[in-house]
Amino acid sequence: MKRILLVVNLVLLSGLSSVLFVGCQSNASTETANDAKEEVGLSDTNVFPVAYIDTDSLLRQYKLAIYLQEELLKKEEKSRTDFNEQAKKLQTQMAEFQRKVQNNGFLSRERAEQEQRNLMNRDQELQNLNAKLSNELMLEQESLNRQLRDTLTNYLAEFNADGRYKLILSNTLSDNVLYSEPGVNITQAIADALNTRYEIATAK
Repeated sequence: MKRILLVVNLVLLSGLSSVLFVGCQSNASTETANDAKEEVGLSDTNVFPVAYIDTDSLLRQYKLAIYLQEELLKKEEKSRTDFNEQAKKLQTQMAEFQRKVQNNGFLSRERAEQEQRNLMNRDQELQNLNAKLSNELMLEQESLNRQLRDTLTNYLAEFNADGRYKLILSNTLSDNVLYSEPGVNITQAIADALNTRYEIATAK
């Protein structure tokens, strides 16, 4: 009997290695975007054409990402519990079948073979259920990743409405940025601004 293996790996920006903003010179900007810019200490005389976001740090701080991850974990746990209950029931039935075979508890060989087929069919059903639950969880994870990615990219468009950055990178596990000047890492400002927007939205 195979045990269910439902893996939750909520990875923000799995398909986003960088976000490119070129030629965006609009003066329109939201209040939260302006606040974020003030937090990183940027001004007209202190402009960095390139910035980056530490994805792992953002995930740990962004309340929407935390909420979505917790919800996905709850669904995984429920699926695991339901599956394990059915698997345990089948194991009990298999053990009873073996006991009856050893004690000649079936009226005929045909009846024993029928019971064995029923158990084998049930085992196959559980394996199919395992695959179904795993696939559903994977699809939901991908959907949540897209939701987070869209939320971030939409906000970055507002944040960079004045065109001060030509390139905003995603840095994961410090693999992409080995060194940067102070102020190039805008993770904290973006996390704070996104959390402010999230709190306002959930308070309505």
